[in-house]
Amino acid sequence: MSAAQVLPKSSTRSEHGPPVGFSLVQPAPGHAAEIRDLIKACKPLDVNSTYAYLLLCHHFAETCVIALEGERIVGFISAYIPPSATDTLFVWQVAVHETARGQKLGGAMLTHLLARSVSRNVRYLETTVSPSNIPSSRLFERFARNLGADCVKTPLFEREDFGAEAHEEEVLYRIGPFEA
Repeated sequence: MSAAQVLPKSSTRSEHGPPVGFSLVQPAPGHAAEIRDLIKACKPLDVNSTYAYLLLCHHFAETCVIALEGERIVGFISAYIPPSATDTLFVWQVAVHETARGQKLGGAMLTHLLARSVSRNVRYLETTVSPSNIPSSRLFERFARNLGADCVKTPLFEREDFGAEAHEEEVLYRIGPFEA
């Protein structure tokens, strides 16, 4: 992808709340190991160290969410508000366990994050998606349509930017503006 691609808006609004049988909560450091196990089970996501998930659950808990089915973590989103762009929520990873897929849990977790008080000034959602990650592309395109917002796609990191690591390019998806 060499130039920005804009997907059209839709007037459809997203549903509120998690799907039946799931609860959405802020993670705590005690969830970090189970979150890492979830990420490991959700190919093609990059697995980070347990320490990275500990830091996310400690420093960025307000902008992260876990989905529970009973006591079991079946979904996770890590996100943060960049200091230089306080109107933007950057989503780092979205993971939904295969047993919980097809129930719009990813969209419910995104909606939940935008409804939190920490997101009151957020007007844009950004993320990066590798071209081969079709499920993530569909999630964010559908989420933009449900918000009635544009989704602009532009290259962000090229394959070469990852050095010797065999990693696809990452395309930036910028969704918005929208009302918090």
